[in-house]
Amino acid sequence: MSYIEKKYRNKISEVFEELSKLDKDILELLKHKSIKHSDKIAKLCALCNKNVNQILGVYYPEIKDMNDKLDIKSTLKFYYDLIDKLTDFIRNVENYQKIDEKYYENLINFLNDKDKLISEKYREICTNELTAFYDPTTRESLEKILAEKIEKKNREYFSIGPLEQEIKKIGKIAGADMISILNFEDIQIRDFKLIDNPRTIIHYTMFSQDEQKLKSIGKELKQYLNSKGYEAVVLILELNDLATEREILAGSIITDAKLLSDNR
Repeated sequence: MSYIEKKYRNKISEVFEELSKLDKDILELLKHKSIKHSDKIAKLCALCNKNVNQILGVYYPEIKDMNDKLDIKSTLKFYYDLIDKLTDFIRNVENYQKIDEKYYENLINFLNDKDKLISEKYREICTNELTAFYDPTTRESLEKILAEKIEKKNREYFSIGPLEQEIKKIGKIAGADMISILNFEDIQIRDFKLIDNPRTIIHYTMFSQDEQKLKSIGKELKQYLNSKGYEAVVLILELNDLATEREILAGSIITDAKLLSDNR
C-alpha cells in the first residue's frame, strides 16, 4: 500500500467516524417522532452528504486495494440510502406538516440495522458491482454501450431513472450538499412572472463561500431541464448557518416540469 493510499484510507476512517456520530444524532432526533426536529435533521443530513462527497471526490479515487474498496463502498451505500430517506422525510414534512408514526419507525429501524445492512445487503450489492466493473468482458460491453449513447446524443444527458432522480443525481454530482424538490403551489411566491406555468421548485444548498460553484450547479440543472424541453429560471439566495458558524449558499430553480406525482 502506497503512502498516499494509506493516508487516504485513514482519512476515510476518520470521516466514517464523523458520519457515525451524525447518524446517532439523527436517530435520537427521530425517536422523538416529532416534526419540530425536522430542521435539525435537515442540517445533519446536509453534513452527511458533505462528508460522503468528500470521500468520493478526494479520498476514494486513490484506494486501490479491492477489500478496502469493498468495505468503503458498502458503507457509502448505506449513507446514500440514508440521505435519500432523510431527504424524502424533509420533503414530506414541508409538504404535509404531518408524518405517520410508521414512517418514523421505518427510519429508526433502518438506522438500528446499520451494521447488518452494511455487512450483508450492501456488501453483496457492492461485490456484484465491483466484480462487474473489473471484469474485462463486462467492462468492455458497458464502455461500448456508453460510447454509443454519447455518440448518438452528444450534448444531452441520458436518463437512468425518473426525472426527479436525474435532477438529484446531476445536482449532487455538480456539488450540491442537499436538494429538495417541492410543488410550486406549496411555496408562498406571489406574482411570479418569469415563466408562464411554474409547477416545481428545486431548492439546493452547499456549505461553501464559492458563489460561482453555486451558479454552476444551477446552470447544470437548468441545462438539463432545457434539454428535456422545459423552461427553468435560476434564483440565488444566501443564508448564514448559525449552528455551524459556516456560510451556506442556497439556490432555487423554478420550472414548468412536473417532477412530483399528485399523490405525494
